[in-house]
Amino acid sequence: MKILAIEKETSGKTGKDFEPHLKNEAKEVWNLYREDFIREIYFNKEKHTAILILECENEKEADLKLNSLPLVKEKLIQFELIPLIPYDGFSRLFK
Repeated sequence: MKILAIEKETSGKTGKDFEPHLKNEAKEVWNLYREDFIREIYFNKEKHTAILILECENEKEADLKLNSLPLVKEKLIQFELIPLIPYDGFSRLFK
């Protein structure tokens, strides 16, 4: 299952709150990428927050793995999860 994960920063936090955890965060994100859990990763151009495309069994697995990230553990960020399904618009047109 593909899941879109959109990072939401906790309000009131500053760069100083994030800084001590960024190296470990990058290391853990890299590990999840190498496991093929994170298939694609981007930044939102305006907000500079992460947008991830995940490949996993279900939302529970996505939640469990994302909650292992240092920035999530420190309650600096959280993720909105949006499960994706294949586009079926063509089948409606070409019955």
